[in-house]
Amino acid sequence: MSTKFVLNETSYFGKGAREELSVEINKRGFKKVLVVTDKALLEVGVTGKVTNVLENAGIEYTVFSDLKANPTITNVLDGVKVCKEFNADVIVAVGGGSAIDTAKGISILMTNPDRDLVSLNGASNTVNKGMPLIALPTTAGTAAEVTINYVITDEERKIKMVCVDPNDIPILAIVDSELMASMPKSLAAYTGMDALTHAIEGYITKGHNIMSDMFHMQAIKLIFEYLPAAVNEKDEHAIEMMGYAQYIAGMGFSNVGLGIVHSMAHQLGAVYDTPHGMANAILLPTVMRFNGEASWERFRDILVEIGRPDAAHLSKQDVINTFVWKISELSKAVGITQTVKDTGCKEEDFGMLADKAMEDPCKPGNPREVSKEDFIELFRQAM
Repeated sequence: MSTKFVLNETSYFGKGAREELSVEINKRGFKKVLVVTDKALLEVGVTGKVTNVLENAGIEYTVFSDLKANPTITNVLDGVKVCKEFNADVIVAVGGGSAIDTAKGISILMTNPDRDLVSLNGASNTVNKGMPLIALPTTAGTAAEVTINYVITDEERKIKMVCVDPNDIPILAIVDSELMASMPKSLAAYTGMDALTHAIEGYITKGHNIMSDMFHMQAIKLIFEYLPAAVNEKDEHAIEMMGYAQYIAGMGFSNVGLGIVHSMAHQLGAVYDTPHGMANAILLPTVMRFNGEASWERFRDILVEIGRPDAAHLSKQDVINTFVWKISELSKAVGITQTVKDTGCKEEDFGMLADKAMEDPCKPGNPREVSKEDFIELFRQAM
């Protein structure tokens, strides 16, 4: 049986790496750029650090910023309209998962006009590679610049669609730590814990393999080492290392999938508009305790690598307890103390949320089987 692994073509890393953007655009022969970003990044001048590169090189562009933190089908369709009207030949996404995921949706619909977004939920079977997309992340969490996934909210059905399609992967990623340095503390914390969730779920998912294990373990080690300094001290080196960590995690989970932390977090985002990283951070300890029965030996491997060599000799329950404690302590260290209750969730919603989680595309990858009743109990515990 063969193992398939998909990675993007080219990536740049480091402070000031965005200066490579105009070189790559000119080298590839692109003439008109659709910049997809969000209004907050425009207002604080982060997007301007990228558009200045385009202006200095005399490259024509227009900006589309009408998107939500949890981007919707409408946001994507509006972006497609702008892209067509401007006659763009390349998309440059500047932002976190919301901007890059929106750009991916635009990219796919531009070259597959016979498809609609609703039909692309889950494993997509588009025929054509998406319109050329260059991604510059401004958060250290989603790794959307290197994955084959994008998540779009269907507001009518109140579900998050997880579209998995190798045709959406950006042709170029530019991970510039200067673009990440302006993140508010809360966003840096949430997105960092999002990256940790990707790495841990990817490491224990049913589909993991020797390649993905390599990426995920390195990402976990980097996040435990550098996230507190990146969030609390705005340490430049730590921010740069978190940029690497989230990217490395993305290289792994994009190829092997995730688990039920994401199945549950997607529902909090779709129903209550909870920021994705926040939802993951809240749910991760609870779900890892649940998954411990199936994954405790993998937890032990992680503990040994992040400074707990004594875990090699601990009992199963002690390994599970120690691993969950380490995750919780990291969350507290970066100021995350919320529970599911803080998202606006109510106990009477648990059944509805569980039904949606049962249908989430990330559920099959979870190492432990889960029922609707299990989901209800996990939401209750996370309250």
